[in-house]
Amino acid sequence: MYIGPYQLENNVVLAPMAGVTDQPFRELCKSLGAGLVVSEMLSSNPRVWESEKSLKRMEHSSKEGLRSVQIAGSEPEQMAFAAQYNVEKNGAQIIDINMGCPAKKVNKKLAGSALLQFPDLVESIIKTVVNAVSVPVTLKFRTGWDPDNKNAVQIAKIAEDNGIQALSLHGRTKACLYNGVAEYDTIKAVKGSVNIPVLANGDITSAQKARQVLDYTNADGVMIGRGAQGNPWIFREIHHYLQTGEQLPSPTLQEVYSVLSGHISNVHRFYGEVMGVRIARKHVGWYLAERDPERTFRKTFNALESAQAQLDALEAIFYRWAGEAPEECSPAA
Repeated sequence: MYIGPYQLENNVVLAPMAGVTDQPFRELCKSLGAGLVVSEMLSSNPRVWESEKSLKRMEHSSKEGLRSVQIAGSEPEQMAFAAQYNVEKNGAQIIDINMGCPAKKVNKKLAGSALLQFPDLVESIIKTVVNAVSVPVTLKFRTGWDPDNKNAVQIAKIAEDNGIQALSLHGRTKACLYNGVAEYDTIKAVKGSVNIPVLANGDITSAQKARQVLDYTNADGVMIGRGAQGNPWIFREIHHYLQTGEQLPSPTLQEVYSVLSGHISNVHRFYGEVMGVRIARKHVGWYLAERDPERTFRKTFNALESAQAQLDALEAIFYRWAGEAPEECSPAA
């Protein structure tokens, strides 16, 4: 699969998710088989770029492969400036336009999926951003504003006509948020209406589901969002299944511990101890949701205030699950 001049390593892509797809998580998903990873949404408003949150979102590394940066906003010229800034200052190789976020705080600024109500503004934004940069521009969007107003085919044609190089379509409307189930009829209709790559997104949580969605929609690839939270192995599992028809075994307990502890250590390193400890909590919750259904361990883990205590606690619980006893363990663990 190509996006402009770039050939992806495979067609299983990590979706941009605010508060999730930071540098440590992108690096991890890339190492476990993602063909492309996309950054967290970055506001096009330059007044917020100096905040600690925005500065962290602008950080990238060579371990991520192609640098795909998502921008959000509603003013064409401001969006174009944000695209230029990320290409020239942050080395973005792909710019992704967000017209899919359903969050109220984003939509009240007429950004994200709120833009789908205004096709003329959509066209203006796309045209202005595409003309402002020399790198490929992609678009992530939803099926429409609400179930009675699905205009994804119209938006897709506008995008293709104005230079968008690839589309990622989530199978829900803005009004649906993340409720119910994603539908793939609209993704199939969009794929049939354009000649640029289309990624299917929404409720793809297994290799078999990815195969079913690709067969039904004829999409060029899949984009994985919430299905990767706590399960970064999903990328290698889907890619292997699409290539061979064989299902990979689940990661061993030892691998889960190794990947999780490494991920959390990188979160601590990237954010510093105070913020790193806070951010680590949600990731640990996702990783251990099935192993800790009563949330007993997570309640204890979430009360820990130091990076080392968190790592010690993870070591202790995995030793317990493995039926072993660690030789040495801190009082916090």
